[in-house]
Amino acid sequence: MKKSISVLGKFVIGFLVGFIIFRFISCTPETKTADKKMHESVLKSEFVFELENAPTPECHASTVAESKEGLVAAWFAGTKEKNKDVGIWVSRLEGTNWTAPVEVVNGVQDDGTRYPCWNPVLFQPEDHSLMLFYKVGPSPREWWGMLVTSDDGGKTWSAPEKLPEGILGPIKNKPVQLANGDLLCPTSTEHDGWRVQIERTADFGKTWTTTGDLNDGKEIGAIQPSILFHADSQLQILCRTKNEFISESWSNDNGETWSPMTMTDLPNPNSGIDAVTLKDGRQLLIYNPTNGDWGARVPLSVAISPDGKKWTRVFDLEPVTNPDTVDDEEYSYPGVIQTADGLVHIVYTWNRKSVRHVVLDPAKLEGVE
Repeated sequence: MKKSISVLGKFVIGFLVGFIIFRFISCTPETKTADKKMHESVLKSEFVFELENAPTPECHASTVAESKEGLVAAWFAGTKEKNKDVGIWVSRLEGTNWTAPVEVVNGVQDDGTRYPCWNPVLFQPEDHSLMLFYKVGPSPREWWGMLVTSDDGGKTWSAPEKLPEGILGPIKNKPVQLANGDLLCPTSTEHDGWRVQIERTADFGKTWTTTGDLNDGKEIGAIQPSILFHADSQLQILCRTKNEFISESWSNDNGETWSPMTMTDLPNPNSGIDAVTLKDGRQLLIYNPTNGDWGARVPLSVAISPDGKKWTRVFDLEPVTNPDTVDDEEYSYPGVIQTADGLVHIVYTWNRKSVRHVVLDPAKLEGVE
């Protein structure tokens, strides 16, 4: 009798202990994050470098391009944004692995003065070297544009060249190349209100023209545009704003002139976005769908549109897992491209500690028709 009670007691105690452990584990934020179901379009989600191998305390503003040798990613990094030790770092995808990050340029001047670097932008034009634009200066109000190029897929780079006075190059998001070979560079300034411009170069950065300001910086404060293609030489830009929503402008003449800037109904928390025109003609947007000046930079979401006007938020790359910690999380500043194989590649800031790389199959992204 005593033996039977002992066995039953052990069984009951073991069951209770197991149940308690299960409940504890299932309620931890780590398990919720690990168990979140990926959207069917996601083929891969990975860090460009693991947190324990981070070469710097912080990183931000990543960019990606498909060079002739493969994918290349870049970002600015150092002890903290705006600090003088912030440089531009690069990693290349070799096979299935990203190479160890390398600082390829910094803000050291001829007299030894050092300024922080900002917002790299990678772009691979047809029949030309891989281009890496970036900014150097004490702040976005005072920075200037720089350019280096690579003929070996980002392994080595040319000597830095300063862009002409009044030209900044693409400010955060990639240029687009027109059928005639011209590069349109989406740019903006912050020294006299937030204003958007489109710069053009027909010779890969040797000479430039600019549209001038496309908004007054007062009614709408906008920066960091992305350029989208539509039929009949029509172009569209989508911009980050201080107005709680993404703004837009349209061109009917390949970017020579632009319509007055207006607001879309896409939320924006004063955070960077990026967009790309897919080969099937649809538009794809990566953004933080929250409101408020300097609002939450989580979730980070994927939206799709047939015409750049009606958008469907398809899924969250980084969903809200705990409403109490959204102010302590940041998934932001995306860069997005579609590669020659038709896949979509996205890079973005992961809590300022690493760069996240996600690969999507756009055929599995459904939205409004």
